[in-house]
Amino acid sequence: MTKPYVLHGINPSPYSVKMRAILRYRRIPFVWSGVGNPRDVAVRANLPPVIPVLAFPDGRVMNDSTPLAYALEREHPGRSIIPDDPAQAYLSDLLEDFGDEWVTKIMFHYRWYYAADRAFARDWVVTSRDPVMTQSERDAAKKGFNDRQVGRMAMVGCTEQNRPILEGSYRLILDVLDRHFRGRPFLFGTRPSLADFALYGQLQILSVDPTPMTEMRSRAVDVYCWLLRLDDASGIEGARADPKQPLPQTIKELLRHCGETYLPFLAANLRALQEGQDEVALSIQGRPYAQAPFRYQAKCYDALRKKLAALAPDVRKRLDPVLEETGCLGYLA
Repeated sequence: MTKPYVLHGINPSPYSVKMRAILRYRRIPFVWSGVGNPRDVAVRANLPPVIPVLAFPDGRVMNDSTPLAYALEREHPGRSIIPDDPAQAYLSDLLEDFGDEWVTKIMFHYRWYYAADRAFARDWVVTSRDPVMTQSERDAAKKGFNDRQVGRMAMVGCTEQNRPILEGSYRLILDVLDRHFRGRPFLFGTRPSLADFALYGQLQILSVDPTPMTEMRSRAVDVYCWLLRLDDASGIEGARADPKQPLPQTIKELLRHCGETYLPFLAANLRALQEGQDEVALSIQGRPYAQAPFRYQAKCYDALRKKLAALAPDVRKRLDPVLEETGCLGYLA
């Protein structure tokens, strides 16, 4: 019997559940190692302390969910999560990045801003690492984790000033996706794409943490039910949307929101890094937004622009009008 993959992660991690859902959908045999500290696995493999960590059957160890998803595409061609149409594939990549790097700010904000969410997150994370501890060990672990995460809030943009932007973004995403999933099971057809899984990862956590869970269940029940379906979509077959048909208005609305929030942030983040500034400051939807600059998100921005530049002219002829209409093209071309 072939040795399975081993996915090291924890249930409270959006990127861990994203990768687990991908492996399930793609019917790739794996073992879920969901207890302990998966960052230790990364460190032992001389990788950055980023989770989840995937151990391959041949002994290789990798982390970072986007490169992992593409590595699995190269090694397992069946049940791909990358649309065959290159224009759809680019939009999926763009919305995946939006999920991984913008919606994660929303997740982090709700988890650590509200007292009920902080209390729940401390218990969920600590007991995921070790379900059985003495009370003193548990209390110490909860305090240490809480202090570290709350201390990072301003750095990643989760501040009082930015709160209206992040909470407004959450509500808009819920509203748009709820309308979309009432008419279509996934973003780009009747089978999930990489973008579906990225949004799933963040929204799955938001569907469990108390404050955003309450909002989701009352505001966007179809999104909540979509999350339950996508958690294990191994039985889904389905097909991609016909690229010759007009793009759904709901996808355009998501792209427009990306062009109003995430892409302006990426452009400002790059400028701050180039100019040696210690703060990214810009206006998002008429409100001031500020946080520390991040080199990783500059890499994400560079990758999106290079992918667009590498597309064939006939693909750009179809794709550019959509990106222009939604306010994205000026940031990406």
